[in-house]
Amino acid sequence: MGLVTNAVYLGVAGVTAPWWMRKARGGWAERFGRVEPVAGGDDRPRVMLHTVSVGETNAIRALVPLLTPHARVIVTATTDTGLKRATELYGATCDVRRYPLDVTFAVRRFLDAVRPDVVGLAELELWPNFVAGCVDRGVRVAVINGRISERSLGGYKKLRPLLKGAFGSLTAVGAQDRAYAERFVEMGVSADRVEVTGSLKWDSAPDPHTEGVSPRAKALAEMLGVDRSRPVLVAGSTGSGEEALLHGACPAGVQLLCAPRKPERFDEAAAEMPGCVRRSAGGGARTGDRFLLDTLGELGTAYELADVVVVGRSFGPVDGPVQGSDPMEPAALGKPVVTGPAHANFATVVRALEAAGALKVTGRGRLTDAIQGLFGDATARVEMGAAALRCVAEHRGASNRQAAMLLGLLDS
Repeated sequence: MGLVTNAVYLGVAGVTAPWWMRKARGGWAERFGRVEPVAGGDDRPRVMLHTVSVGETNAIRALVPLLTPHARVIVTATTDTGLKRATELYGATCDVRRYPLDVTFAVRRFLDAVRPDVVGLAELELWPNFVAGCVDRGVRVAVINGRISERSLGGYKKLRPLLKGAFGSLTAVGAQDRAYAERFVEMGVSADRVEVTGSLKWDSAPDPHTEGVSPRAKALAEMLGVDRSRPVLVAGSTGSGEEALLHGACPAGVQLLCAPRKPERFDEAAAEMPGCVRRSAGGGARTGDRFLLDTLGELGTAYELADVVVVGRSFGPVDGPVQGSDPMEPAALGKPVVTGPAHANFATVVRALEAAGALKVTGRGRLTDAIQGLFGDATARVEMGAAALRCVAEHRGASNRQAAMLLGLLDS
């Protein structure tokens, strides 16, 4: 099977080369498995947690400290931004490495260097050669925070000949909800190895609080020129075309702060909000009511300034490739949240918040009405914010359940 998958990857790489060669990527030696060996001198069993990028890396924040008293934890990430974030969050307490490309020789080098006893793959980062390499070494592989969207299931079924062995080799799956759990079983995981544990992201959201605006958020407002006596709409993780949509939908007198999801879109986003103040421009006197957060790592701070939050990458086609962003962080801050209909990647969270009365789902054509309605009804904003705090608190606990699952694999 390794030869087959290697051949498939080679073909895909050839076809997609014009796209991925345009992107600046580092760490190529590491991508081919040449990572620094995890040093000896620690007799504890090794648990490797693999994330892909920043979102998944953030999601394991509450899980990692539950594991470190019992195991040596290695956190891996695929993307440059994910690796940077993993180093920031876990570099002091864990070993951090880059995850290899899924070709047999790279996987072999990587496993020789890291030598895990148990591997937890976040959400569904299931690569056939990596799983096969682990199985050959007796390493137990689990999926944590597992999810398979309905759209993804169709794609996986088409690749069943390549993926059947990987799914069938999983020792355990901690699925976010019942629907996801059933899809893992449909793809070949034994039903007795799948349990519903909830989403780690409820635990990684900030502790629900209403203590007001932090000094860091006050400093951000002052630097940008945000008038804290006037209403503010914060749009987080916006995607292509959404800044222009929000610029048009934002009511008169309301300040709009947009934070694009991808840095390569910063200039495009600025053009969609003429005259906006850019965070990257530094300090100084500011005027105007349009602001662009063209930096990384400050979205949570910006959410503190919001009276209403719109979660982006959700106003495209409902069957398109971009399917929403995480609404938990603003919900945990007690903010009323609006999102679009294209949110399949966060469907479980959106359903929970919507059922609690903490979130509104609306299409592009109704976005103006939804935003204006909230800014015109202070009581509704307060009630939605309180409902959001209750919903986040009620859904916490997935990290404890998934830590127990992974530690149990060490003893089995």
